Amino acid sequence: MRILGIDYGKARVGVAITDALNITAQGLETIERKNSDKIVLKRLDEILEKYNDVDTIVVGMPFYLDGNMSPRAEVTSAFVHKLKCKYNKIKIETIDERLTTVEAHRTMNFLNVDKTKKKNIVDTISAVYILETYLNKLKNTLQKN
Repeated sequence: MRILGIDYGKARVGVAITDALNITAQGLETIERKNSDKIVLKRLDEILEKYNDVDTIVVGMPFYLDGNMSPRAEVTSAFVHKLKCKYNKIKIETIDERLTTVEAHRTMNFLNVDKTKKKNIVDTISAVYILETYLNKLKNTLQKN
């Protein structure tokens, strides 16, 4: 079973997915929201049809550095609610995404990604970091048990 990772943003939504064994995370794409969750949900329908073995969706929750909910986290919570209603047979979880965008920019700078291309891939890379954070959390939980 696979896990889908989502970096939900105001303008764009990054999407990443694990391999079938949940060992690695790969970036899939960035969806342009165009101020509509309908566009995002329609594209997620297509992705979930292609990857019909997804059993969990993880959405990054943008908290402030002090751990409090940001206004963006409230908007993200509303999107998570839509996911739970639409995909009620799939486990929907959230995970703290603080600093994933910063890490994505560091990675792109390290790789000398052209500035004009950064905007199009930063959300996808952030989704990969969100998914990796979740996978690490799962591994840590398994090791403790």
